[in-house]
Parts: sequence; structure tokens; C-alpha cells
Amino acid sequence: MQGFGSTLRIGVAALALVALAGCSERIRSHGYVPSDADLQQIVPGVDTRATVEDMIGVPSTSGTLKDSGFYYVESDVRHFAWQRPEVVNREVLAITFDGAGVVQNIERYGLRDGRVVPLTRRITRSGDGDIGFIRKLFGNIGGLNAADFLN
Repeated sequence: MQGFGSTLRIGVAALALVALAGCSERIRSHGYVPSDADLQQIVPGVDTRATVEDMIGVPSTSGTLKDSGFYYVESDVRHFAWQRPEVVNREVLAITFDGAGVVQNIERYGLRDGRVVPLTRRITRSGDGDIGFIRKLFGNIGGLNAADFLN
């Protein structure tokens, strides 16, 4: 029985270590923002969209309008145990272009500069969500006309 007690203590200690390891904080980085050294290569008023992509890479996102800018986004997210992930650092690099596609300005923003923008899913309703399968299947019976097929 002596061996069982020591095995039990080792098992409990191992379980406690595994539980504590699961509660450790993890920081994960997502995205990419070019370094200041890379940005020094870009000359406002001279470089274009193509040269910017060649020098510092393709942006994380770009504006939806033709003349809008490039946006490079990097976020550090803290994961801890059962808690919801929390963004602890975010940096956004915005490069704006003029109508000819030439660099107009380069700006950096952080969490302190912005505000949280909730993203919502926009769903277009079809209007026939309340109609059952059988009604859809037999809904066109009687609506067909032989004259429609002759023309």
C-alpha cells in the first residue's frame, strides 16, 4: 500500500502541473505592419501603389473605393484560461493615395487612437423563409400556362 500512496501523490502533482500549464497566458500576433526602416523607402508624391506593394508587401486590406488607401494591421491578442481573448495591442498603418495612385500620406494608429467598431453580418432575406418545402414544391402547379410554351 506504500507504493500506492506515492503513486497517488505523483499523479496528483502531475495533474496539478497540467492544470496550471493550461492556465498560462499566451500572446498571439496576427497580421503584419512594415518596420520603420521599410517605410523610409516610400517617398510620398513619388511612389505608386505598385511600388509600395513591391517594397513592403501586399496590404492586409484596402479601401473599397478606387482612390482609397492600403491598410496594414497587426494585433496582439491575449489568451488566458477560459476567459475571452482580449486585444492588448493593435497597430494600423494607413497609406493613402491620390487620384493618380501616387502615395499621398503615411499614418500609424494604435488602440489609443481608435475606437472599437462592431462588425455585423448583413444577411439579405429572401422573403420566402416562412414557406415550407411542400408549398415550394407544389407552388407552381396551376401557375403554368400552355400558351407560355408556344411562344
